[in-house]
Amino acid sequence: MNHTPRLRAVLTCTLLVVSLGASATACGEDGPHPLSGKPREAAPGKIVFSTPAGAAKVDPNKPLEVTAKGERITDVNAVDKAGHYLAGELTADGLRWHSTAPLAAGSRYTVRVATENKKGKPGTRTLTFETLPAKRTLTVEFGPDKGEYGVGQPITATLSQPITNKKARDVIERSLKVRSNPPAEEGAWYWVDDEELHYRPKEYWPANGKITAFSTLQGVKISDKLYGGQVKPLQLTTGDRVEAIVDASSHYMTLYRNGEEVTSIPVTTGKPGYSTRNGIKVILGKEYFVRMRGTSVGIGGGEGYDLPVYWATRVTWSGEYVHAAPWSVGSQGSANVSHGCVGMSTGNAAWFFENVQEGDLVQVINSAGDYMEEFGNGFGDWNVDWEDWRKGSVLLAGTREGTSPADPARLRPLV
Repeated sequence: MNHTPRLRAVLTCTLLVVSLGASATACGEDGPHPLSGKPREAAPGKIVFSTPAGAAKVDPNKPLEVTAKGERITDVNAVDKAGHYLAGELTADGLRWHSTAPLAAGSRYTVRVATENKKGKPGTRTLTFETLPAKRTLTVEFGPDKGEYGVGQPITATLSQPITNKKARDVIERSLKVRSNPPAEEGAWYWVDDEELHYRPKEYWPANGKITAFSTLQGVKISDKLYGGQVKPLQLTTGDRVEAIVDASSHYMTLYRNGEEVTSIPVTTGKPGYSTRNGIKVILGKEYFVRMRGTSVGIGGGEGYDLPVYWATRVTWSGEYVHAAPWSVGSQGSANVSHGCVGMSTGNAAWFFENVQEGDLVQVINSAGDYMEEFGNGFGDWNVDWEDWRKGSVLLAGTREGTSPADPARLRPLV
């Protein structure tokens, strides 16, 4: 088949388009449009900044102002070295812009101002400056230490000084970030007290995942003359989802891994007057040998004891463990005879010790004891109902589940 006629037609059309383009250019009145091309550099006297002259550093407690003379400001873009944009307002006449948020301390800003003259010709003006370092800083230490943990491990943030002001807490909480891969369900910070926050998702962390906690607080103004300091990020990994359910009424502990039952072990828990706490506890650590004395927890007299204990897995700071109790093997699986710990045979305790890690979960049910403390005696975080947990967040308190702090500010369609 001969394609020559079709090729000629295509070439003819192409030449026609080029020819028309050339004709259109030739027919233009005076060349390019006056508003096309690179914006001119606005004269220094036309755009004035409130920053001091020369290399002097700017006081971050003072607002940044930009004023125009003989020009009109159309936009101002101010960004610090961390990538934070500085919020501001422009007057309706375009003659003045001022910042509406505090500048970051100890940072470097790049400010780009877009203008236009009386003829509508666009212009630009760029300024760079540094801010003075903060005299008072607040630092944050994330916990736990870097490593692998169970899916129940909360993230902690310890502040270098107490913060009671709600607005200051808002700034801090917005600056503390937690990410996980795979992504966890909705999560939130909870203010345990004036110096400590805990973070957890609605449900446990994803198994075999990665968690990163970091901060954007450095240089950010928290309150009067108090700024955020440098914060070291934290990276954790999670293992399998390991949960041990201790039923104090049946006297058995069942261990699950990723939702599947692994084994069921006969145990003994706290006897009347010393009943084991109910609720979900997070494993705090493992100790091959512990010397347990009743006097250390206020137990003396006829109930006093002084025992060498092996294969001890700690679940509370006050001394509750899952451990080997060879002296009570006859009661394990049938009666509760301990002073609050979960006791089992030496072989079973060694197996449990070797198959769990910090951050794994031990839940006690059907005990006559009180419930695990939410805070202060280990990690009772998972015993807090999710709605109540949200109330412990400055950002989420009063918002509906599934919403973010930014939602109220979003535009809504008219109804």
